[in-house]
Amino acid sequence: MSAAAHGAAPAARPAVTIYTDGACKGNPGPGGWGALLVADGREKSLHGGEPATTNNRMELVAVIRALESLSRACEVDLYTDSQYVKNGIQSWIHAWKRNGWKTAERKPVKNAELWRELDALCAQHEIRWHWVRGHAGHDGNERADALANRGVDEVLRR
Repeated sequence: MSAAAHGAAPAARPAVTIYTDGACKGNPGPGGWGALLVADGREKSLHGGEPATTNNRMELVAVIRALESLSRACEVDLYTDSQYVKNGIQSWIHAWKRNGWKTAERKPVKNAELWRELDALCAQHEIRWHWVRGHAGHDGNERADALANRGVDEVLRR
C-alpha cells in the first residue's frame, strides 16, 4: 500500500537544477556538450563530445546525459539556451509522436532517436523547462557553455 493510502504524504522528490549547453565547431563538425547539476549545495559537472555532429544534437545530448545521471526521480528546473530543445520537448514532440515521428511536412524528424530518448527520460521526472539567452552572462549557462567547449576541445585533441 502506498504512503498516501495510509494518510501519510508521499515522499518529496529531490530538487535539482540543471544547466545544459551544446557547442559545435562548424555545423556539422566536431561538437561538445556540457551540463551542470546543482542540488543540496553540491555541484556535478558532465561533458563530452563527438567528432562529427551538429549543434542541435549536442544540445539534446547535454540534456539527455544530465537526466541520465540522476539516480532517482527528481523535481528538475532545467535551463537551456536552445529554443530547439525547449520547443521540441514542450510543443513539437506531441505532433511528431502522433504523426509517426514525421514533421508537418511529412518528413522524418531530425534526431528522432535522441528525441525518443529524451521523451522517455522526461517521463521519469517532474521537469520545469526554462530558456535563457546564451552568452548573456547567466552564470549557470556560461558554466555549461564552458563544459561544452571543453568537450569540443577534447575531441579535437584525440
